[in-house]
Amino acid sequence: MSEYRHYNHAVGLCTVHLVWIPKRRKKVLVDKIRDRIYEIFAEIATEKGWNIKALEVQPDHIHLFVEIHPTDAIYQVVRAFKGRSANYLRKEFPELKKLPSLWTNSYFFKGSRQSKH
Repeated sequence: MSEYRHYNHAVGLCTVHLVWIPKRRKKVLVDKIRDRIYEIFAEIATEKGWNIKALEVQPDHIHLFVEIHPTDAIYQVVRAFKGRSANYLRKEFPELKKLPSLWTNSYFFKGSRQSKH
């Protein structure tokens, strides 16, 4: 059984599984770019108080399983990870500027919110 987190007026576990791809499903998430994604995502999670349960970076897609606050909207979580990573990666790796944008606008999510009664 998972350990529940305690919030001001709630006790529970809120996790979301996210998947998204680079623009045109290009296989650009390799080597130093892949390594940098892990660093950027860890930084974001720490800053936001989220807990990354699993992160898999494949050459053409990302799987992220993250525990978030119950008040966080999924679109805000996606925006935080995709937005900052696109900004940093395109500055640090000029070859990514060949794509019109790093990520597509779409993403897959499966959320799970459990509370303790």
